[in-house]
This record gives sequence, C-alpha cells and structure tokens, in this order.
Amino acid sequence: MAVERMLGLAAIALKSNFTRLALPYKLNFSVTYLCQSRCLTCNIWQIKPKNELRIDEINEIAEKNNYFKWIEITGGEVFLRNDIVDIARAFYKNSKHLYIMTMPTNSLCNPDMEISKIEEILEMGIPRFAITLSLDGYRELHDKIRGINGNYDKVINMYKRLLQLKTKYKNLYFVFGYTLSSMNQGKFFETFNAVKNDIPKIKYNDFHINLGQISSNYYRNDSMQIAPDSNSVSEEISKIVKSREGQFSAIQMIENTFLKNLSKYAATGVPPIKNRSIEASVFLDSYGNLYPSIMWDLKLGNVRENNYSITDILNSKAALDAKKIISDGGDPKHWTSCEAYQSIVGNIPSIFSR
Repeated sequence: MAVERMLGLAAIALKSNFTRLALPYKLNFSVTYLCQSRCLTCNIWQIKPKNELRIDEINEIAEKNNYFKWIEITGGEVFLRNDIVDIARAFYKNSKHLYIMTMPTNSLCNPDMEISKIEEILEMGIPRFAITLSLDGYRELHDKIRGINGNYDKVINMYKRLLQLKTKYKNLYFVFGYTLSSMNQGKFFETFNAVKNDIPKIKYNDFHINLGQISSNYYRNDSMQIAPDSNSVSEEISKIVKSREGQFSAIQMIENTFLKNLSKYAATGVPPIKNRSIEASVFLDSYGNLYPSIMWDLKLGNVRENNYSITDILNSKAALDAKKIISDGGDPKHWTSCEAYQSIVGNIPSIFSR
C-alpha cells in the first residue's frame, strides 16, 4: 500500500509537468492559531482564536475532499489541539491515496503527551509521517527568538525522544526546521555545532532551512522587519547546500533543489520557478478560509459557506481569477517550502534545462 501511494503522488507530480491539474494534490491546513511561543518573527501567538473548525467539520471536509495525497498540518502549535489525532485520522481514513502527512512543533507541550499522540498517528499506518522541530539558533539565541526560556533544551529532548521512537516506526521522519531571518543571520553553523554537542550523530541533512518571509494572512507579521541582508544570507544558504550530503533520494534531491533556488531568491527576491499554487496546493486556515497559499492574502472562499467543499470553491470565479493572476505573473513573489516543492516537481524540464 505504501509503495502504491508513493507512486500515486509521484505520478500526479509528473503529470503536473505536462498538463494543468483539475484538483490540487497537497493541502496546507492550519488547524489552530493557538501558540505558546512568543516569537520575534511571527505574530500568530498574539491571535486569540475563536470559532475555529470543530472536529465534526474537519471530518466533513476530509470526506468531501478526499483527493489529497499530501497533507501539511500546521498552526499555531498543532499539539495544543486535544483532537489532533482525530484530525489526522479524518484525513487518513478518507484520503485513500494519502502518502505523506507533516506537522511542525515548537516542543513546548508536555513531551509525554506529544510523543503519545505522535505514536497514535504512526499506528494508523500513514506511509510517511514527518515532524519538523522548530529550532532557530543555539540555546541562548533560540530562546531569545522564540521568547521562551528553556525552549532549546525542550527541542533537543524531543528530538532524542523521536530518535527512540524511530527504532519502532519506520514511517516516522523528522528534522529540525531552521528559519533564517535578521534575528539569526550568519548563525547557522554555530547552531549546528551546538546541536552536535548534544546529538553527536546529527548531520546537515537533518536540518530543513527556510527563509523568514512576510505573510499578512498567516504569520500576521507584515509590520515586522525580519528580512536578513540579501547577499550575506544567500551566501550562508549556499554554504549550507555545500555542507549537505549527496542526493540519494527523491526527497533529498527536491530539498537540495529548493535550497539552491532559495539562495537565488534570497539574493534577488525573484522566485526562480513558476508558482503552482491552487493547481497543486491550497491553504486552509483554522476558520475555514481558503487561500491560494500561506503567503497570499487572497481569500477564495470559506468552506463553511460552501457545504465544506474545497472543490466548489476551486471552481468559483474567485479561484479562476486567481489562477489568471498566477498565469500572468501577478501573484506575490515568494519561495517557501509549503509551495515551492510542488513548483519544483511540476517544472522538472525547466529545472534540468538550466
């Protein structure tokens, strides 16, 4: 079953190189804006969410939109939802071709509770369940950026717990999620060495790198100055790419391609590959609002007002107009992994022709 689902995802990604997809294969879904962090790069933690989607509504969304092969569940802090296991189950039960589900965590919840819920999700049999542990610096720097004393040590502890869990569950994958910003510019290798002191077997490939960017509909950080110096951060990303090990898997090839192009984007501000938002992926927030991406504050509709059908919203005039904007190159310019991976696998000929 796992191989079949993997091939299904590969097939739809390959198909997207030659024709426009009728429906997206990836859903980015923020299940809550609750968060215990006090980040200097993000304002999600300042939101006091009310009337977020209930589990019965999420079940209906999963039932009526069962074509997703990749679900990225995000927040806020996802483990602040007591029903996070039920949310994962809703999509796995209904999306018969689901291959990969991902979740980030700030590691601030009770670690026993978090590990228990992760194990419950792993027991479902999702072929690839990936956890990203947010880590933006060495001990003092990470705690400063995240606004929580002791956060670094909690992240390291969670990583060690996941290493133990990995011996039992082969479908578990996890990495550190490092977001480059003006707060930690030039500090990645110092951070890596600090982590290596705590986890000697750690490798550069165990870090997923992103660039801090502005999003009014997700991070709510449009009033912040978080952009690092373009040239120096581009050089830092290039050094990270050179430090990583060879491309031994499709995932590593995509990640390395993402990073090489992230270096170019950091220097120029120009996305290196055509955007595939709406066609390949969409963003659903915890209130049921549907957007083309986490970086584009263009509301396409709300599932509560459309009988919980994402498909109906994607066939609306608002979605068709947004697709035209993308086609004409008028969409916001960004390069984040939430959408960039789909752009990479959907533009293979142009990537290898360079």
